[in-house]
Amino acid sequence: MERKRLLTGDRPTGKLHLGHYVGSLRNRVQLQEEYDCFFVLADLHALTTHQEKHQIAQMAQNIRDIVLDYLAVGIDPERSTIFVQSAVPETCELNLILEMLVSVPRLERLPSLKDMARDAHLETMPFGLLGYPVLQAADILLPRAHLVPVGGDNEAHVEVAREIARRFNRLYGEVFPLPEILLGQVPTLVGTDGQGKMGKSRGNSIYLSDDEETVTRKVMAMVTDPQRVRADIPGRVEGNPVFIYHDIFNPDRDEVNELKERYRQGKVGDVEVKRRLARALNHTLEPLRERRARFEAQPGFIEDLLIEGTRRVRIIARDTMERVYTAMGLYGPQLLRSYALPLAGERMPTVLGC
Repeated sequence: MERKRLLTGDRPTGKLHLGHYVGSLRNRVQLQEEYDCFFVLADLHALTTHQEKHQIAQMAQNIRDIVLDYLAVGIDPERSTIFVQSAVPETCELNLILEMLVSVPRLERLPSLKDMARDAHLETMPFGLLGYPVLQAADILLPRAHLVPVGGDNEAHVEVAREIARRFNRLYGEVFPLPEILLGQVPTLVGTDGQGKMGKSRGNSIYLSDDEETVTRKVMAMVTDPQRVRADIPGRVEGNPVFIYHDIFNPDRDEVNELKERYRQGKVGDVEVKRRLARALNHTLEPLRERRARFEAQPGFIEDLLIEGTRRVRIIARDTMERVYTAMGLYGPQLLRSYALPLAGERMPTVLGC
C-alpha cells in the first residue's frame, strides 16, 4: 500500500530555533516512519519580507544551515525529500491557477499576515505577502500532501489550502486530497524575553546550532517573574518563561516540581532555576550538535542532497500539473502535448540542424 504524503517546510531567513523544534521538527522526525515526507526550503516565501539583494544572497547560506538543522534533529534524507522551492517551477504554475480560486477579502481576514508585515517593518502589505497563503497552498498541493505539520501561526493558512483544494475538486474533478493539519505539542513557544513567541527577527531565540556557552548565556538572561526582586520573595511559576521551558525541555519531573514548590515559597533564586534549565537544554541539544558537526564535515553533501530532493519532487510536480491541466481542460497544455513542444524547464527540440 502506497504511503500517504506529508509536506511542511521553512523560510530560509535564518537558522532554526527551539520554537521550530517543539512546534514542528520533533513531529517531522517521528512521522518519517509513517509518511513520505517532503520538506520545502521556501525561498520564494522569504521574498515576501526579504527583498533586498543582500538578503537574497544570504539565503543560500541560510538554506545550508537549515538543512544541517534538519539533519541534526534526525531527519533522514534517505526517507525524506528536502528541496528548494525556487528550483521547482511547477510551484509557480500551480500558484497562478490557485490564485483564481480564493478572494482578496478571505486572505485579508488572516491576522498572521499583518503580524508578518509588522515583524518585517513593512509600512504597507505587498501583493506577494497577501498571497502568501496561496503560495503555501501550492507547496502543499503540488506533491498532493495528505498531512501538514505546522506551528499554531500557520494553522489558518493550511485551512485556506483546504478550501482551495475543495473548490478546485468541486469545479474540475478530484485531483487533490484535503490536507489534514497536525499541530506540534507546543504550537507556540514564548521567547526568552517573555514578549510573545520566539522568532528569528525578535532577538529572543535559542538556536538549535547554539553552542553550550551561548545557550547558558541566553538562559541566564531570560525574563522571569518581574515582581520578584529577591530570592526570598515568593515567585510566580505560571506564565514564567523559565518554568515554561523547564516543563517542555527538562525530563526530570521531580526536579521541576521541586523547583516550582521552592520558587513559590521564596526558597530558591532565579540563578539556580536558570542554571538547571541551561543544563537541561544543553543535554537536549548536545546530540544535535554532534550530528550537525558530522554532516558539516562532508564537503558537497548538502548540495547533493538538495539536487536529489529537487529531482524527486519535480517528477511528482510534473505529474500533478498534468492532472491539473487535464482536469481543467486548459487549451495551452493541450497544444504542448499535441505538438510535442517542451514543457517548463525543457530545451526546445533541435530544428533543421540548429
